Amino acid sequence: MKGKIKISKLIVQCVVLIAFIATNSLAKVTFQEAKSITQRVVPGSNGDKILSYYGILKEPQKSIVNISTTKKIFINNQMYNLYQNPFFRDFFGQKFHRRDMPKKLERKKYALGSGVIVTSNGYIVTNNHVVAGADSIKVTIQGSDKSYAAKIVGRDPKTDIAVIKIDAKNLHPIQFANSDDLKVGDIVFAIGDPFGVGKSITSGIISALNKNRVGINQYENFIQTDASINPGNSGGALVDSRGNLIGINSAIITRSGGNNGIGFAIPSNMVKKIALSLINNGKIVRGYLGVSITDLSNDLKSLYKNKHGAFVLSTQKDTPAYKSGIRRGDLIISVNGKNIEDANTLKNMIGTMKPNEEVAIKIEREDNKIKIFKVKLAKMPGSGIAFSEKNSLIDGLKVVELNQKIRYNYQIPNNVKGVFVVGIKNDSQADKMGFHLDDIIIQINNKHIKNIDDYKNAMANLKKGIIYVQRGEFIIPLVYKGK
Repeated sequence: MKGKIKISKLIVQCVVLIAFIATNSLAKVTFQEAKSITQRVVPGSNGDKILSYYGILKEPQKSIVNISTTKKIFINNQMYNLYQNPFFRDFFGQKFHRRDMPKKLERKKYALGSGVIVTSNGYIVTNNHVVAGADSIKVTIQGSDKSYAAKIVGRDPKTDIAVIKIDAKNLHPIQFANSDDLKVGDIVFAIGDPFGVGKSITSGIISALNKNRVGINQYENFIQTDASINPGNSGGALVDSRGNLIGINSAIITRSGGNNGIGFAIPSNMVKKIALSLINNGKIVRGYLGVSITDLSNDLKSLYKNKHGAFVLSTQKDTPAYKSGIRRGDLIISVNGKNIEDANTLKNMIGTMKPNEEVAIKIEREDNKIKIFKVKLAKMPGSGIAFSEKNSLIDGLKVVELNQKIRYNYQIPNNVKGVFVVGIKNDSQADKMGFHLDDIIIQINNKHIKNIDDYKNAMANLKKGIIYVQRGEFIIPLVYKGK
């Protein structure tokens, strides 16, 4: 009996020992504990003060304007179609048949947006989609009831940036911040004129940086923010906690039409480059490298020492990249000493550079050797003319170079030379002259047109004449009577 008791005690002791060991083993796992805080304080030095950004935001508000646009649109006249029906005329009699009834009815479409004053003499930056296609643009400055007529200086649909100009002086331009210094978590404010109800400010933080592949613009490097960007805020300012411009509000992602906390702004550094080019030249002429690129996949990363960059799929012959020695399989890791994170980074960087600018491109080859090439950029094909208002030599007409892509898409033979019509405003001079979309301007008076420069030179001092266009298999003469 005593032996059984001893064995039982031994078993209990073993169980206790195992439990002790297990407890000690578990005790080795620890978590970082924050210091316990129970005290609460009111922001500010005493109860007579409140936390506010009023003093900081007072200045940038003076740089925000309201933009209202009017655009003529034409809709089908249903009564016209009804009058053309023989049954209708027979039933109601010929007195109901009006030959002067218009086929289309003119209507006006109104829209609202915001803009940011960038110079004291009236240059204003906004979104391209705010002013594109507008027949009239009116600007109202904060704190004033006066309305200014604005003209378009230049537009860049690829970044959704436009510059307009009003005849005014001593305005309050906004201060630009360096958007390269931004960090996720920075406090930001969106200032604009949503819904046309007047100036408003919303607050938030930077949710993400360098957002691309959103599908909004061709060149994307967005600041993402949860500050509310509502209809009418487009073209307004995104400012930091100092009140300096870090971006131009552009778009939101929403299913309902309301704010879901996902807004996008174009960084101030990109805005500055585009705006200066539009102001100085009325157009954007982008640098061109001549490579087809993609991001590094996980499999490709295993072949290179560098785990970032733009992977070259191909280089086109007779382009700056091909002439300098860049080839398929190269990994572009930096340009002028700045790291290239992915394909989009390279596209944005080259796209903001000018033709003939020399850049240092650092690559890693498949054999892991590093090479640096000096490359002189060319002019991007088709850039700098299609959407520049200064180059709309015939009112309401937009033309582009007749390049190989257009030739392929529209089956245009290589022996056909000229410029290609891509836009015609309703009721404009071009519309009244009889231009059609996809027309090819081949000759102006006795001057044959081979490219944009020929077109500009021929139109430079033209007061009247005949403009010949090729429309399909036919050549059509259109009479130009001057502006």
